[in-house]
Amino acid sequence: QVQLVESGGGLVQAGGSLRLSCAASGSIFMFNPVGWYRQAPGKQRELVADITTTGSTNYADSVKGRFAISRDNAKNTVYLAMNSLQPEDTAVYYCKAERASGSVRYIYWGQGTQVTVSS
Repeated sequence: QVQLVESGGGLVQAGGSLRLSCAASGSIFMFNPVGWYRQAPGKQRELVADITTTGSTNYADSVKGRFAISRDNAKNTVYLAMNSLQPEDTAVYYCKAERASGSVRYIYWGQGTQVTVSS
């Protein structure tokens, strides 16, 4: 059973920084891609950033230049460094990992971590 455990959320003032971590129970090599999503109250869950096994990254326009996703394969962990946080970044942040097995694609989600940015 694959488990993704997020940590690092919290309350921060506007302009501050946080770093989220997503630790996988198995080898992170089997997941491609791994991404961070967020869901604010009353809104749909949206992609924030993701990263492939080759290190290619993809960001939502709203976070480009402020957020950075990275992976530490030795620690089976993916990080999301968030800088210049704004109140509109307030949401529950989820880690999502995808794994392909033949023609079947498996998707795993973490339980989420709350990020609250005060103005």
